[in-house]
Amino acid sequence: MPLATDEYLNLDRKSIWHPFTRHSTALHESFPVIVKGEGPWLYDNDGNRYVDAISSWWCCNLGHGHPRIVEAIRGQAEKLQHSILANLSHPAAIKLATNLIGHFPDPGRRVLFASDGSSAVEAAMRVAVQYWHNLGQTEKNRFAALREGYHGDTLGAMSLGFMPNFHASYQDIVMPVYHADRPFCAGCAWGERPETCERQCLNSLRQILREHHSELAGLVVEPHCQGAAGMRIYSPECLWEMAELCRQFEVLLIVDEIAVGMGRTGRMFSFEHAGVDPDIVCLGKGLTGGCLPVSATVVKQGLFDTFTDEPVDHTLYHGHTFAGNPLGAAAALACLEVYAEDNIVEQARRRGELLNQEFQIFRELEEVENLRGLGMIAAFDLKAGKDGRSGVELAREVRLEVMKKEVLLRPLGNVLYLMLPLVVSEEVMQETVQALFNAVKSVIAAGD
Repeated sequence: MPLATDEYLNLDRKSIWHPFTRHSTALHESFPVIVKGEGPWLYDNDGNRYVDAISSWWCCNLGHGHPRIVEAIRGQAEKLQHSILANLSHPAAIKLATNLIGHFPDPGRRVLFASDGSSAVEAAMRVAVQYWHNLGQTEKNRFAALREGYHGDTLGAMSLGFMPNFHASYQDIVMPVYHADRPFCAGCAWGERPETCERQCLNSLRQILREHHSELAGLVVEPHCQGAAGMRIYSPECLWEMAELCRQFEVLLIVDEIAVGMGRTGRMFSFEHAGVDPDIVCLGKGLTGGCLPVSATVVKQGLFDTFTDEPVDHTLYHGHTFAGNPLGAAAALACLEVYAEDNIVEQARRRGELLNQEFQIFRELEEVENLRGLGMIAAFDLKAGKDGRSGVELAREVRLEVMKKEVLLRPLGNVLYLMLPLVVSEEVMQETVQALFNAVKSVIAAGD
């Protein structure tokens, strides 16, 4: 028998450690207990319906309960639930890897499966370091990354995005990483305009690669949008120059497409906007339409070929129990088939243009700045209110206010954003933007 919401919450507070959640919030704030998902909607235990405006942490690109994915999982579960990929294989993993490779500009690739995004990034780092070791360049064992990037919460991934405010406790156990200034076109620190920009934001990266390329295995970046840093969007020209710098200084380019891949930016992979061909690509989140945890590290064939075991053993001794799990692989394969048959990426591009148009309404509000968008990502920053409330405080209040309008958001500091499912209807998208606009206006007016 289902429990009453209060009963669920009482048990929750005694048993669950909520990720990225303050103790005071988890212990004292009432929040929805979600029991069902359908399309862009989530339903709570009390029958309330909410728009999942962040695609459940940016992964449910096809909404909830897509029948093709549900049926694929059900069908696979009747035949094979799990089998390892070490010295074995199975059809779902083979078909998925083959399909994935077909989406890349250079089809000469190998796919290393894992579950979560952090694991995909960790695998990319290990591949990069061992690749140079295989070539006899053992000194190339460090990484460069952009400041405040987010690549996961395992130690290696956290090292790439190390932020003292959040990670001070781990200072002594993370690996040293060269951190470059991050580009951010909507809030350019140099006050440049696109038509005159000389990409001063990349000066520190240029210097890092020039001075330290002999010890760098790779540069790890989120292409075009640093998600957890606050939807910091930058131009294709910036990514193109990053790729050129890596080529010039013989440093591997590793792109973390976990949040921005799978059509989110209006292209299958975000790096396509810049016309680059990364050495390693990390995928996850939307790979299964958000239904099951599957991630992938996609590596150029030339790198893979150095892992031969003859005459010297260069085997990559790395893997995960559930790497390429048949259920997850079947879900991901069904997701890719839906993308192809329903032209999801093109739909996302067109809907993204509409979303950007709808978001222009926020220009009316004095407290809004740095309005920006990329495909089906739209965001803005909140400045401090006239009554002294900080942008962070305002964003928290907006989250609670817009929830009353049946929209689920999760601000990033003072940043409010939408990452709706790619298949959301234009009507629901417009209603969601309007609900957010009304909530921001209401919260601001409360301080006047």
